[in-house]
Amino acid sequence: MCGIVGYIGKRQAAPILLEGLKRLEYRGYDSAGIAVFHAGELFLMKRKGSVRALSRAKGAEGSLGIGHTRWATHGAPSARNAHPHVYRNIVLVHNGIIENAEDLRRECLARGERFASETDSEVIAHLIAHVYRGDLLCAVRESCSRLEGAYALAVMCKEEERIVCVRQKSPLVVAEEDGEQFVASDLPALAGKAERAYVLCDGEYVSLGKALTFYDSALNPIEKAPEKGQQAQDSAAKGRGHFMLREMAEIPAAMAKTAQNFEKEYQNSGLCEVLCHAEYIDIIACGTAYHAGLCAKYAIEAAVRIPVRVSVASEYRYMDPIVKRGTLAVAISQSGETADTLAAAQLAKAKGANLLAIVNVQSSSLSRIAEHVLMTYAGQEVAVAATKSFNAQLMALYLLTEKLARAKGRTLSLPPLAKAAKEALVRSEAVRAWAERFAAARDAIFIGRGADYCTALEGSLKLKEITYLPSEGYPAGELKHGTLALIGEDTPVVAVVTEEGTARKTMNAVHEVAARSGKVFLVTMFAELCKEKEVFASLLLPKTSGLFSPAVAVIPLQKLAYHTALARGNDPDKPRNLAKSVTVE
Repeated sequence: MCGIVGYIGKRQAAPILLEGLKRLEYRGYDSAGIAVFHAGELFLMKRKGSVRALSRAKGAEGSLGIGHTRWATHGAPSARNAHPHVYRNIVLVHNGIIENAEDLRRECLARGERFASETDSEVIAHLIAHVYRGDLLCAVRESCSRLEGAYALAVMCKEEERIVCVRQKSPLVVAEEDGEQFVASDLPALAGKAERAYVLCDGEYVSLGKALTFYDSALNPIEKAPEKGQQAQDSAAKGRGHFMLREMAEIPAAMAKTAQNFEKEYQNSGLCEVLCHAEYIDIIACGTAYHAGLCAKYAIEAAVRIPVRVSVASEYRYMDPIVKRGTLAVAISQSGETADTLAAAQLAKAKGANLLAIVNVQSSSLSRIAEHVLMTYAGQEVAVAATKSFNAQLMALYLLTEKLARAKGRTLSLPPLAKAAKEALVRSEAVRAWAERFAAARDAIFIGRGADYCTALEGSLKLKEITYLPSEGYPAGELKHGTLALIGEDTPVVAVVTEEGTARKTMNAVHEVAARSGKVFLVTMFAELCKEKEVFASLLLPKTSGLFSPAVAVIPLQKLAYHTALARGNDPDKPRNLAKSVTVE
């Protein structure tokens, strides 16, 4: 979960590297560094903290360089553990995890070599330096044959005017324009530079230098066609204020654009016949995308009446899942590079399921392994906490539910969710007044029933992610089976009530909380419930179908997390210990 950039061309490399790292900072911001070669001399700067700490590096001379922004896995965040790593004549940056790093480290130590960091990545520099015999490409390949795990590498050598890169289970993109060559972990770092962009596949190598040359795993030169429609978007540079706030404002547009493009995506996906024969649905995802899958389960089972299993991808991989004939596996990932989701999707496919990917990034690893792909149109999302991508995923899943119902001879029509989301955004400003009480709390609880329970889970996750406030989401009926022990005068409880059939049952839980001096913050579509004396504060949502309400009801919970984070003095865009694209297991 790190960001890699590299450049070779006619301009000064340092400013280009720093700009790219800034665009990739959502992938990791524990530490950062750049390395630039000029006339055989190496300029190296590494700092703990954000890319801003490298501002002095802008003046570094040289038109060949690599950079890195790190999210710590092996070794604490520090300048010592920051990339690039240097050993003898080798300089490299790495994204991924080397699972046999300790064995390789012992081997290096036995040769009398010394390490400057605690990272697994530095081991790779030692391996390459040890086998280097005048050809960096061959040395990288020989070293990679010893590695177990996931890696994307960009490597330089003092003796050669080029960058050698390789990808194995970690994303890497190369671009070329007007005699300049770039490499990055993903397209946003190449905004405005990607005239021709190429996505490396697992086991492929590329040499950037006098020519851009691609190789297969045996170092046979190969031809690669540039990716169609792969334009690096520059949205990260637009607007003011926190990215999270700006991205929440884009929720209605993300939902509307996903809906507008869905029919074309559906026709291109080849799903029509698959849905007709689907008897079981397996949904695989992590984090926020997992909650989107839970929302889809409630909608599909209620509207289509076929069984849906939703699994956390990291558990699906190791539970030896039973995949019955007629199963459609749906893997959901904003980036399409989530390591656990990729591995779980491959397992489902290997067990005979048809694999559908719902992703927000074209030509991602997940979309490449899937037989069917549906794109969401949320655009680039920079804030670590997902907002508009969640709503876009829900829109795609609900539209898929509609198609599935039709394939099974049922009728289902979606309400105008994007319009309701737009109104919910306006009304949600009222939760700003709640933030002070949440900021002062020791913990918080979110409750709901049915689809409202899914909304509660996502609202709780948002609060945890960016406020660091302990929080849990529960089915409303479970409060009396243990969780009521946590309720006290200082415990805020968010109750989500949008489903008419379960509204009164959820309000029973509200009464139980109020009876124990807990403060209930109600998010509902029913005006009469806002007037009940047990409700401490309320937000009235625009009316829409309870089955699809999470796409609307989650918006005030996202806003609540944002304003509470500010009240606690946190940066909502960059929560501690987290990164946006989880490309390691």
